[in-house]
Amino acid sequence: MLDLKEITRRIIEDGYEVSASEALELLHWGNANELYEAADKVREVLCGKYFDTCSIINARSGRCSEDCKWCSQSHKHKTGIDEYPLIGVEEAMKLAKVNDGARVRRYSLVTSGRTMTDSQIDAVVEIYKELRKETGLFLCASMGLLTKPQLQKLYDAGVRRYHCNIETAPSHFPSLCTTHTTAEKVQTIKWAKEVGMDACSGGIIGMGETDEQRVEMACYLREIGVRSIPVNVLMPIKGTALENQAPLTIEEILRTMSMFRLVNPKAYIRMAGGRVSYWKESDLALKCGVNSSIVGDMLTTIGAKSIEDDMERFEAAGYSLKEE
Repeated sequence: MLDLKEITRRIIEDGYEVSASEALELLHWGNANELYEAADKVREVLCGKYFDTCSIINARSGRCSEDCKWCSQSHKHKTGIDEYPLIGVEEAMKLAKVNDGARVRRYSLVTSGRTMTDSQIDAVVEIYKELRKETGLFLCASMGLLTKPQLQKLYDAGVRRYHCNIETAPSHFPSLCTTHTTAEKVQTIKWAKEVGMDACSGGIIGMGETDEQRVEMACYLREIGVRSIPVNVLMPIKGTALENQAPLTIEEILRTMSMFRLVNPKAYIRMAGGRVSYWKESDLALKCGVNSSIVGDMLTTIGAKSIEDDMERFEAAGYSLKEE
């Protein structure tokens, strides 16, 4: 049996990487509060009190060619979401300035679909140039499986972090999506890092994966060197293939967050989609190793109460919203 205090010390002082078997034991640790405390101690010592915030805009919605079972934007699903082509500079700027004024640190355009054409990337580049000129936001992008030259264009326009979720454990992904692979996602992440961007990649828990596969995902993200890890919680959407998936308990969610922190001690562990399902327990949620969050609404689902309420809770928990 693991000694939780000793393994916490080794992570902090020796840079120890917990194994998959150790991570599974940690996930199942008998006393949940002890697990949360260990994860938060690692976060506080290795990451400090800075809390990283980001906001996203659904910059192109629906009509996606992929068959991801969880997604409301897949052409395979009838979910009644709004469908529209790429937004323009004015709409992107309007929300960006709201976020900039609300002290949000990062802002990302997110587009539905497998990828973007070169002409679409050129249009997005013009948006990012204006965002860079008119706001103080740190710019991110999430646009599917791009090529290295396309990623270079985004970097040159000011984008400094690229997001491409691996979604789940590599062993579980083929049961959820057949139109692209984990390997294609990892190639995109690799290219983004090669052009100078940070990588943001995580996944969704509660899609029928085992505990072992949650550990597999956490360890795989460490292996590919991801700096920002959004941990989404499935919110079953009517009309999708996972609409009847049983929800996770709050304890399952927070245990998973804690395990992700102990496996990835220096990463941003980011609260993301589905946060509304456990945000009523924000006192616990903010003390289990997390140090970042998406604020505002998600892509096709609502977020928490308000950005202002989020910021107040982050600061009340002892975090700083100003990057050191």
